Order: sequence, then structure tokens, then C-alpha cells
Amino acid sequence: MPEIYMSDLQVAARYSVHRATPWRWAKSDPTFPKPIVLSPGCTRWKLSEVEAWETKKAEVQ
Repeated sequence: MPEIYMSDLQVAARYSVHRATPWRWAKSDPTFPKPIVLSPGCTRWKLSEVEAWETKKAEVQ
């Protein structure tokens, strides 16, 4: 199955936060997935890594 990549807007919409928030999480939370640069001006998060992060967060709480 091919990997699905999400933009900062898509990640923000998933959690109902501002589009700057995933960037802040990537800098401040070592457990949050790091974005991947696909090409100049195109940075995305892997959906599978975001889902794994969600699962891990749910287990802790």
C-alpha cells in the first residue's frame, strides 16, 4: 500500500488546531513525527506516523 502524506493544513484540520501548531509540535514534542521534505517548498507528514503517534498518546492517557 502506498504511503499517504499530509500537509500542515491537513494535520491541523485533523486535530482542529491552527496550521502552525503541527510545526510547533514537531519542534517541541520529541514524540511527534518529524515532517519530511519531498521537494523544495513541499513538506509533509506521513499519515502512518501521525496515526502511530495518536495511538501512543491514547495509550498514555
